[in-house]
Amino acid sequence: VQLQASGGGLVQPGGSLRLSCAASGGTLDDYVAGWFRQAPGKGREAVSCISSYGFIDYKYYGDSMKGRFNISRDNAKNTLYLEMNSLKPEDTAVYYCVADWLGDYGLGYNKCPSAPGFWGQGTLVTVSS
Repeated sequence: VQLQASGGGLVQPGGSLRLSCAASGGTLDDYVAGWFRQAPGKGREAVSCISSYGFIDYKYYGDSMKGRFNISRDNAKNTLYLEMNSLKPEDTAVYYCVADWLGDYGLGYNKCPSAPGFWGQGTLVTVSS
């Protein structure tokens, strides 16, 4: 699957931003998909992931994202979204769309893969006044 992320930009603290990730060459529903980020001078961090089993979605959020970020997927558009609210300067990072084959995980997998097999190009989010 190929992943194309978009939607990054400059936003003021407290603001909101929505990232999109368009998938091609595969159906997102067959993957655990999500977002990682890498801040300047830091390692990559899992932000949020979603996996689906029938009509049930399992969502994971990193601790600092809970209550502020929301991950969703539009199967008709084969696109993943990350709605980010109440943004803080420490959210500044390059955000990467990721995916890994869902069949490699057990039923009800509700985390982010430790080493996703598919990565999109990053999109830069800068939170600054």
